[in-house]
Amino acid sequence: MEKVIKVRFSCRWSTKITQAQEQLQSVSLIRQYGRLVKASGLVLEAIGLKLPLGSNCFVERQLANKTEAVECEVVGFHDQVLYLMPFESTDGILLGARVYTAQYELAYFSHKLLPIGKELLGRVLDATGKPLDGKPLPDHVKFQGLANKTLNPLQRTPIHQVLDVGVRAINALLTVGQGQRMGLFAGSGVGKSVLLGMMARYTKADIIVVGLIGERGREVKDFIENILGAEGLARAVVVAAPADVSPLLRLQGAAYATKIAESFRDQGFNVLLIMDSLTRYAMAQREIALAIGEPPATKGYPPSVFAKLPALVERAGNDASGNGSITAFYTVLTEGDDQQDPIADSARAILDGHIVLSRALAESGHYPAIDIEASISRVMTDLTAPEDEQKSRLFKQLFSSYQRNRDLINVGAYVAGTDALLDKAITLFPMMQKFLQQGMHEHCSYQEAYQQLINIVAPELTG
Repeated sequence: MEKVIKVRFSCRWSTKITQAQEQLQSVSLIRQYGRLVKASGLVLEAIGLKLPLGSNCFVERQLANKTEAVECEVVGFHDQVLYLMPFESTDGILLGARVYTAQYELAYFSHKLLPIGKELLGRVLDATGKPLDGKPLPDHVKFQGLANKTLNPLQRTPIHQVLDVGVRAINALLTVGQGQRMGLFAGSGVGKSVLLGMMARYTKADIIVVGLIGERGREVKDFIENILGAEGLARAVVVAAPADVSPLLRLQGAAYATKIAESFRDQGFNVLLIMDSLTRYAMAQREIALAIGEPPATKGYPPSVFAKLPALVERAGNDASGNGSITAFYTVLTEGDDQQDPIADSARAILDGHIVLSRALAESGHYPAIDIEASISRVMTDLTAPEDEQKSRLFKQLFSSYQRNRDLINVGAYVAGTDALLDKAITLFPMMQKFLQQGMHEHCSYQEAYQQLINIVAPELTG
């Protein structure tokens, strides 16, 4: 038995050594240089090198009498010219600066490999996998690339299990399932971050992955300490790529957060992925696309933006085995509360539902400011029993009837008995309004939410 184990062990190491030797043989011992011929806006142009799209290279610069290197990514080419997008500031770069790759170094093999794994729980990382919390990376963390194989849509496990998010209005009226992709549509200052924090703390998920993409740097620490809290952070991994970093890093941050969620899903975990925000991700791609000359199509957004969005969103969801899942919430910023914004309209079409936050409700002190009439969960009918769906539908009908006639009711112009549904809505409105409101430190389970819903509408169903 001992001999068999030794043989297997030696065979495994022999295979790894052979692979390493093959990699070493493919390494060029000659460093090739190009040179910089133009710098315009966000894009650098270089000649003398032939590199594939998505590969990385370095541009030399002079700072404080020292020669340093700025890492760039190849984002396009034309004839013999490479278009490069730097990951950091381009201060100190001169015309004719040398451009080179790192293919002759062993570090090339780990290039663009980022830390992945359970060792990252409770940590805050940037888009390149470097810790932002001042602690070193764990010793045994694994490294993987950002690319992931596309799942066959016919092999995805259907959404059939309810996910308890701890928010009463969502649990009862916009029921979410494991593996669903939802959009949180809101303007600025209507409480979307607080709602995300509530879901991060109370959702019954094994692991939480948070991607803070393109937001203000101040909000990163505020979200982690005051909104997510120590309880939420303990089972979470946070990837932060704030607004002041390169658009390439903002794109990479979103892809990195998704990759972390995918790795946990592949291990059989149920993951909650929170991406704040999908709009900033689209804006980062717009910056890159316009900088390399792609023509704008819809309100300044080039076509590649609308191709990137589904490519990112479709990576979430259930896996083929049915053991792991990624339930994703993507925030979508609506400029001027315009629900027909191009990004909002595109996101609404590719997501499995949307939760709209109303500025009017937020201004009146109604939190969470969920506009029940404008929100929908597209898989709710597959998750709830017909009688439960009937209760939810009646609640929405009663609430909508009151909202449409609110002005008439307030000025005393409505005559009781004119509309039976509205009469019931007037009677039940205080209870419905209280049902829809919830404190940020208040938790309401799925069962509690439905029981409270039944207490409101059950008499109307039997009456």
